[in-house]
Amino acid sequence: MSERQPDLREIIAGLLDDERLLSACRDRDMGRIFRLLQLRGASTRRIAGAVEITQGRLYDYMNGRTRVEKLTMFEQIADAFHIPGQLLGLARRPWEQPATSPRQFPASGATADADDLTAMDAFRHADRQSGGGRLYGAVVHHLSSQVAPRLVNIASGPQVFAAAAALTEMAGWMAHDSGIDDLAHQHFARALPLARASGDFPLAAHIAASTSHLALQTDDAAEAAHWALAGLDFSRGGPHLPSLSARLHTMQARALAATGQITAAERALGKAEHALTERAQDAHPWLSPFDEATLASESALAYQDLGRLDTAFGRAEHAVALREESRARSLALSRITLARIHAKRKDLGSAVGVGHQLLATCASLGSIRVVRQLDDLRRLLEQHLGYTPVREYLALFDDARRTRMLLLADIVPPSRGGSS
Repeated sequence: MSERQPDLREIIAGLLDDERLLSACRDRDMGRIFRLLQLRGASTRRIAGAVEITQGRLYDYMNGRTRVEKLTMFEQIADAFHIPGQLLGLARRPWEQPATSPRQFPASGATADADDLTAMDAFRHADRQSGGGRLYGAVVHHLSSQVAPRLVNIASGPQVFAAAAALTEMAGWMAHDSGIDDLAHQHFARALPLARASGDFPLAAHIAASTSHLALQTDDAAEAAHWALAGLDFSRGGPHLPSLSARLHTMQARALAATGQITAAERALGKAEHALTERAQDAHPWLSPFDEATLASESALAYQDLGRLDTAFGRAEHAVALREESRARSLALSRITLARIHAKRKDLGSAVGVGHQLLATCASLGSIRVVRQLDDLRRLLEQHLGYTPVREYLALFDDARRTRMLLLADIVPPSRGGSS
């Protein structure tokens, strides 16, 4: 009587805490998984039959001559062996039991600690209203005291790496809002490998988009284009999230516009607009939302760089109209863009009108980024001191700036010359 062949799903269940399987899943190396099954007594015929491929093709995977690339094949393998979707960067598979607690995010299928998500939501809400300058320390404290110890705990699952990645990315944005771009870049650089270790491809793509955005802020269009494309590549490894695709195509458009590539930039913006009309497969709580207002705001900047001021004006007006008052920093940035476009179109009365709104919008924002963009707007307007409304407005602006800098004295980074 022949010896009973081991059940393939039972083998995988016994390997779910084995670093060899986890590493193969992170690398999406199906050949290594097939070899692990063979080492546990499974025949190549049974393995090939389970995933509906020929033994010849199976040997090619096992010997490294070719790799699984298609999403449908990854899903087929996950379902055949009951490999949890999150380990392969897939959505939760139909056979996986839905989690009731802690909270779960379908983009990687991994459970997320409720305390991390609660903290993330709280930081995000406060950041939108008051800016990230004074929140940076709190985010870093949560990372070091609540998240970091779990990264070295072998009992922790990949979800802790996703939490660490998302909160590290948030710390990067808050460093940028504090005017410390070198520190922001370091946070983004650390966040990406954490996201990849978690198997959360949408989160990795989201971080790449943030890195692209930061590169634009520091006038490195080539770097911005590189990270936008990297993000699009990452996004193909997980479930389709239209808002994420829209953000990545928008970052690509901004980078192309910065180098004057009109046709390519407009094509990328068209892809972003189309993506926002698509239906999402699932939400992803680690990702910041990218909505119509954000797309309009970023499109205004792209068209401004292309010299298409009439189109830029329409997008900027739309962004301001859509942006809620509770999103104080986003509203301020959108109004700065609108005022700048008015000034470039020589509509100085409208520029001053928006400028007065700005003085009320951002009086207490803890955002050095907003302060610096306001200073850029001032330099643009001071070219028109012969126009009395501009001269009167800039006098009010300077008074408001002195007050604002007193309120922000605790977060203003020192300049290279040693002064603030």
